[in-house]
Amino acid sequence: MSAVIYDHRFASTMPSVGLVPRTRLRLTRRGRAVIAVLVSLPLVIALVSMSLNGGGATATSTSGDSAAVTTVTVEAGQSLWSLAATIAPDSSTADVVADLMSINALESASVVPGQQLVVPERYVD
Repeated sequence: MSAVIYDHRFASTMPSVGLVPRTRLRLTRRGRAVIAVLVSLPLVIALVSMSLNGGGATATSTSGDSAAVTTVTVEAGQSLWSLAATIAPDSSTADVVADLMSINALESASVVPGQQLVVPERYVD
């Protein structure tokens, strides 16, 4: 059996086992620039996304009073043409139908019973 004897007189000549030399972290100019970019990138992305969003749009009334919206409900057997003739009997039915389709964003003149349509202000009594 062999034994290891440590003599402190020879400590400077013996290699140290298990000790890791400590190195200092040195950043170059390019390294500092890379770290600065990586740290600031989330902030830049957040600012750009907020500026593109622009916040929510709100509708405001410039006239002090708020106008009530008039709606009509389509009943069974009614068409958009018969509804237009009832709403504005003195106006051209084709013009009223076109206005109803425009204000209600309808793609065709077909309506279903129970559907509510907004009536343009010029046809409200």
